[in-house]
Amino acid sequence: MSSFANTTPFASNPISNKAELAQYLVGLLDPLAAHTSPGGARIHLGFTGTHYDEAAAQLEGFSRPIWGLASLLAGGGSYPGVERWVRGFANGTNPDHEEFWGNMRNKDQRMVECSAIGFALSVAREHIWDPLPPQGKRHLEEWLGGMNDKEMPNTNWLWFRVFANLGLSKVGSSRFDAKRMKADLDHLDTFYIGEGWSRDGPEGVVQLDYYSSSFAIQFAQLVYSKLAQKEDPERCEEFRNRACKFALDFVHYFDEEGRAIPFGRSLTYRAAMSSFWGALAFADVEPPAPLTWGAVKGLQLRNLRYWARQPGAYNIDGTFTIGFCYPNHNMTENYNSPGSPYWFCKSFIALALPESHPFWASPEEPYPFALRNTVKPLYKPLHIATNLGGHTYILSSGQQCSYPVKQSAAKYGKFAYSSAFGYSVPVGNLTLEELGADSALALSADDGETWKLRRETKEARIENGKWLHSMWYPWKDVSVETWLIPPTKDVPLWHLRIHRIKTARKLLSAEGGWAIYGQGPDDRALEPSTGEAFGTLENGSEARATSKAGVSGIAELRQKPSRKGKAMRTDANTNLIVPRAVMPTLMDEHAPEEGDIWLVTAVFGLPTANGENGAAPGWEAEWRKRPAIPQEIAALMG
Repeated sequence: MSSFANTTPFASNPISNKAELAQYLVGLLDPLAAHTSPGGARIHLGFTGTHYDEAAAQLEGFSRPIWGLASLLAGGGSYPGVERWVRGFANGTNPDHEEFWGNMRNKDQRMVECSAIGFALSVAREHIWDPLPPQGKRHLEEWLGGMNDKEMPNTNWLWFRVFANLGLSKVGSSRFDAKRMKADLDHLDTFYIGEGWSRDGPEGVVQLDYYSSSFAIQFAQLVYSKLAQKEDPERCEEFRNRACKFALDFVHYFDEEGRAIPFGRSLTYRAAMSSFWGALAFADVEPPAPLTWGAVKGLQLRNLRYWARQPGAYNIDGTFTIGFCYPNHNMTENYNSPGSPYWFCKSFIALALPESHPFWASPEEPYPFALRNTVKPLYKPLHIATNLGGHTYILSSGQQCSYPVKQSAAKYGKFAYSSAFGYSVPVGNLTLEELGADSALALSADDGETWKLRRETKEARIENGKWLHSMWYPWKDVSVETWLIPPTKDVPLWHLRIHRIKTARKLLSAEGGWAIYGQGPDDRALEPSTGEAFGTLENGSEARATSKAGVSGIAELRQKPSRKGKAMRTDANTNLIVPRAVMPTLMDEHAPEEGDIWLVTAVFGLPTANGENGAAPGWEAEWRKRPAIPQEIAALMG
């Protein structure tokens, strides 16, 4: 297979120390010059739209790289292009300039971009604020302060106003509103639900995705705890204590190669998924055992190295694409502009630390040995995390977004999410191949014309630390009770899903395993094969696919001849990790007169390790094993 296109401008950078990380950042900042407006206030990176206006989209392109730029400057680094941003601040906030960003209105996207600006004023004042002329300073503080009397969503957005006020306070602005900032912080504290976790939004909805961690809440709490320690010591200490508890859960979302488990919305932010680890260092929080400074360093830098080597994450000029591992608008949100992916730059916050800081002074360490080959119930997010057998993933039940989100059933409702295999999203609504129903049970009540996946999960809980148990109701007269059972050390590559369906209508079902890279060594679609050779296998009530990405398989454990295995080629660009995938699937038909319908599905997954070409030899012995149905559930089945 030819690999001439399988590289990036950053692939040769080891990203093992501060200088190399700074080099990576500069490599991301430099291409922006060609896309910057004459007045410096706007960065235009493409022509796709968002639900908000174009001026706000171009402000987004301007502001988000500042997370990295400000960190570089705060840590003693320099960047010649900083003058572009200084000019941009002066002109973008000037109501009489043609590049004026526009004043903020209620629930305005401009509010989001204030967080990076407030951070920059707080940590890099002498590079960002001090060079501004007096009129530029007045315009910037007036513009930032303009959000203090505006309505904001009842979500992590409140942190953006906190950071705006924090920045205003650091430059001594009269527009700093201490009362407003305290009220926002007090309200944000109501999101806290214990064990280090905060939900993103109103009570009653379980939404604990990356906004609860690196994208927003945990990151913001840690940065605030460093910058407001003198003024708000008690709250800052509380934030630091939360981070210590949270870290011991969050580490289970990362694998030994540096990948984070794709879950939830806004994944085009990519390495921002790992920025919690850099923020932990920025806040000087001593890592809780078994984490060490070397382990924290490894978690952050390995994730950055992974993204530096993903060719599909970059346009040919080195700017970011919209997507995940390749350009993909099917998985993005209606608020993702071409500048949105630069939220990535939060992961450069460790550049603000001196070389003497233990984050940089400690040798990088691999993923903690004590946390390998484990199964960990995570009670707050309703996840069970596992990395048994070298496969890092979560089983999931009960999360959902508090407001409509594109592809929400795929982003929150699937049964499992893998660091290696990711998840898939629909690209259409006509065929099952378009649905991308990996790690899901798809049901149709109209002979396959339309399909439903689990979206709104009810009564979800972790039972006795053993498995996830939940209900979902695709139609008023159809209920599905689902148990998700993690792997065991005896059968480490299988997890178990058991469903009890009660229906008053005829149904078709299609249950998908992991979606996996679907091409062979010749770059052609996988062909049927046997043994451990690359290819697909369909054998009664089981199906399997094997490729350079590893092995994915699925099997029905009960004697149910009607349930047929199929190695389904999903439509292009459904999966986040690979654009061409195969998904082992079990197909069946169900009638109301069957009574309780039991589906007992075993799902097999073995990713390729450390860039090897396919799974390690001998895996078929593990495939021949099968997990046991827990006795408590077997008793219900009769």
